Amino acid sequence: MAFAYFPHTEDDVRQMLDRIGAESLDDLYSDVPQDVIYREEYDLPDALSEHEVRQYFDNLASRNHKMMCLCGLGAYDHYSPAVIPHIISRSEFLTAYTPYQPEVSQGTLRYIFEYQSMITGLTGMDVTNASMYDGATAAAEAVMMAMASTKKKTRVLLSEGLLPSVIEVVRTYAGFNGIGITMVPCVDGVTSYGALVAELAAGDVAGVLVPGINRYGIIEDMTGFADAVHAQKGLFIVYSDPSSLAVIRTPAQWGADIACGDAQSLGIPMCFGGPYVGFLACTKEHVRKLPGRIVGATRDVDGKRAYVLTLQAREQHIRREKATSNICSNQSLMALYVTVYMSLMGPQGLREVNEASYGGAHYLHDELIGTGLFSKAFDKPFLKEFTLHAEVPAADIQAALAKFGIFGAVEVGPGLVNFCVTEKISKEDVDDVVNVLRSSFKKEE
Repeated sequence: MAFAYFPHTEDDVRQMLDRIGAESLDDLYSDVPQDVIYREEYDLPDALSEHEVRQYFDNLASRNHKMMCLCGLGAYDHYSPAVIPHIISRSEFLTAYTPYQPEVSQGTLRYIFEYQSMITGLTGMDVTNASMYDGATAAAEAVMMAMASTKKKTRVLLSEGLLPSVIEVVRTYAGFNGIGITMVPCVDGVTSYGALVAELAAGDVAGVLVPGINRYGIIEDMTGFADAVHAQKGLFIVYSDPSSLAVIRTPAQWGADIACGDAQSLGIPMCFGGPYVGFLACTKEHVRKLPGRIVGATRDVDGKRAYVLTLQAREQHIRREKATSNICSNQSLMALYVTVYMSLMGPQGLREVNEASYGGAHYLHDELIGTGLFSKAFDKPFLKEFTLHAEVPAADIQAALAKFGIFGAVEVGPGLVNFCVTEKISKEDVDDVVNVLRSSFKKEE
């Protein structure tokens, strides 16, 4: 055979071609214009030994410039314990895919069950599914849940305080499902309760999606939001940073029907943008509309604890027209990652991460204002990231920081820049950042 790893024999190929009435494999591409078919030899490099391949990629990696990250906006540079990669590479976790056969998938089912238990513990919700692609798709699926649960309503309200990437993905889902999107403006950096109530009064609202911590880093006060939404027979959805839920009010405490967000903040390295893992949780009343799958605990024939798929509402398992979503896979390996992280950290560890991040962020906030290059943008509570008004162009600040290997001051609005501090940033690091800015803009002070 021409290709050693292709399973089909020449006779197999001939039988398939005869069945469809084709003379050769080339006939399968007869509709492709001849002038776009490449007929030359491919310019492929010579084969390399394993050592040479490793050396090649080591050389490529050495060209990367590692920078100190002072940006948030949905991607957080939290510390990831070294033991996690070793645990998630164990064969009972790494090699398993969809656990159709519980007899041989107990490793996968066990960690999914633990993941669900921990996410419900953080959010305060009753049930969660076995993870989503990322926070943005989780938010979009939450909107779809709201539409499915309220039937005849045609629009959803989104806070302008949501991350732009979340808004864009929700808009994409909505555009192809006939869902109207109405934006609720932010006033003084937070979602306007007055504007929200006015839009609800206009009617036809299936759900409202608001961030627990918004794009400016402000912890939103959602007092009265759930009551206002429920009074109009809609669902209240809160988009959360799960790491922060160890120290701030949970979606359940705000009266949310659905909670969603990205669990990247639970120790997953930023990895140039992925893979991340979305979470989606809800109250018991809406579990039948929850996409994906849910793992439950039971007993086997010997009375021992075992784990099984208890609810599978995705189209891979049931008729498409009955499915809650076309989500057919998930970020299960990343769900395992954050499960190990949460197991290692525990409630106290997560509190300490937030306390360290809070202290560093507030120290940087005050020191930056002290340089005279920044001023307060909003007088609102924040945890680990914040927004300041820049007195000089944001691009100049970014360039000055980049010269010293610092990534920060992402522009989030006209003259507004974002900074974020996690437990990985020390007081000395913050002092270095401030000194860099002082020296770079000495003439402007």
